[in-house]
Amino acid sequence: MRLSLAPRRASGQLTGGPGRHAPIAEAPAAERDHVVAATETVTLVLGEDSPLPESPADVEDLVRLLRGHVAQLGARTVQGTSALLRAQQLCSESIPEGYMPSRVYLVRLAEATRELTAHVASGAAGAGRVKGRWHWRKPPVNVLRGAVFALALACLALAASVPRT
Repeated sequence: MRLSLAPRRASGQLTGGPGRHAPIAEAPAAERDHVVAATETVTLVLGEDSPLPESPADVEDLVRLLRGHVAQLGARTVQGTSALLRAQQLCSESIPEGYMPSRVYLVRLAEATRELTAHVASGAAGAGRVKGRWHWRKPPVNVLRGAVFALALACLALAASVPRT
């Protein structure tokens, strides 16, 4: 008996694969966190054990990935931040010709992406909020439980204080 390597739902049914389509009503897969994905790509470029890319196509692929991360992280930070401006300025430059200049550009872009990632991860990014609009923070569950308990206790005290007739 051969086992299929196609992904399965919790119910055991196949979800995809050749000739199969996922149901339309099914929710899309959860998106990976942009900070984690950017950190992995930066580690791929700047890691101590990672070698320099061998071909110009490898450099172009890594630059394309880093530029995508900068765009995604830029949407989550306040415009005009120094880390964002530096990363966007490097993204707007073309990849230099030659072995060493292209690798130097790749390393500089990875360092700028790492700086932007650290800025977004620290929470100083502002989460792309729109100015002039109020956003209510979602209270923790225990605060809600405490508020419901206090309201129930107040109702019980009120009901106990009403005279019986």
